[in-house]
Amino acid sequence: MKRISLRNGNAIPFISFFPNSHSASAISGKGKVGLNSKVEDAEEVMKHMVEKGVEPNIITYNAIMDGYYLCGQVDSARRIFDTVIDKGIEPDIFSHNILINGYCKKKKVDEAMQLFCEISQKGSKPDIVTYNTILKGLEVGRTGEAKQIYVEMLSAGTKPNIYTHTILLNGYFKCRLVEEAMSLFNMLERSREYTVIAFYSVVINGLCKNGKLNEARAVFKKLSFIGLLPDVRTYTVMINGFCLEGFFDDAKDILRKMKDSGCAPNNVTYNVILQGFLRCNKISEMTSFMKEMAGRGFSSDATTAEFLAKIVRENPSVLDMISELHLKNKN
Repeated sequence: MKRISLRNGNAIPFISFFPNSHSASAISGKGKVGLNSKVEDAEEVMKHMVEKGVEPNIITYNAIMDGYYLCGQVDSARRIFDTVIDKGIEPDIFSHNILINGYCKKKKVDEAMQLFCEISQKGSKPDIVTYNTILKGLEVGRTGEAKQIYVEMLSAGTKPNIYTHTILLNGYFKCRLVEEAMSLFNMLERSREYTVIAFYSVVINGLCKNGKLNEARAVFKKLSFIGLLPDVRTYTVMINGFCLEGFFDDAKDILRKMKDSGCAPNNVTYNVILQGFLRCNKISEMTSFMKEMAGRGFSSDATTAEFLAKIVRENPSVLDMISELHLKNKN
C-alpha cells in the first residue's frame, strides 16, 4: 500500500493495483473476479476520501473507471462517469476513451457513438486513441459511419497512424468491400506511408479471405522486391489462403520456403493446414500431417477441434478412419 498526498495536505492510503489496458485481454475469468474485488475496494477508499472532505480528482476517477472496464463492467464505469459530471468535475479525454472502449468491447456501439459525439459538443477534441477506438467499434457492418469518422478525423487535423488504417482495411475486407480496401492500400503504398510487414499481412489476409488468391499472391511476391521479409503471420495467412482454395501443394511449398528462410512455423500455421484438410475431407493427409505436427511439439487448437467435431457429427465413420490411419502411422 502506498500513501499519496492530496490537495489539502492530508495523506490517505490508496492502493495502486490496476493493470493497464494493454494487459486486459490477458486477465482470466478468475483473475477478473479478483480484480473486481480490488476495484470495489478502491471505490470504497475513494468514498472515505470524500467523507474526510478530500475530493478525488479526475485522475482518481479515471483509475476506478479503467478498473471496472478491465473487469468488463461497463455499467459500473458509466456510473462513475456520471458521478464525475454530477459533482461538477469535467471528464477529460481519458474518461471518454475508457468508456467508449468499454461500450465497443460490449458491442454497444450506439452508446459509444453517442458519447463520441458528446466530446465535440462539449468543446473537447477527440485524440488518436478516441478515433481508433470508435473506428474499431464500427469495423464490422458500419463502414459508412467509419468512413465519415475518418474524414472528420482528417478535417480535425488528427494524423492517422498504422492502427487507424489497419482498422479501416480490416473493416472493408470483412464487409467484402475489396475494391475500397485496395484503393486505400494502393494510396498508402504509393505514399510509402507504412513499410512494415504487419501492414502487408493485413492486406494479404483480407484478399485471401475474400477469395482473391492471385491478388494476395502478387502482394506476397512483391515483398522481396521492396525489401520486406515475411514474418510468421505473413506466411501463415498466405498458407491459409491456399488451404481455403484447396491448393495444398502450394500451401506446403510456402511452408517449405518458410522453414528454409529461417522463419519457424507456429501452432497457428500448422492448424490452418489441418483445418484446410478437414474442410476438403482429406482425412489421410490430415492424419499424416498431424504426426509431423506432433513431432514438432504442436497440437490441434480449439478451432480445429470444432471443425473435427462438426465433420464427425455429419459423418461418424471419419473417427474410425482417423483411428485406423493413426495406428498405421505409428507402426
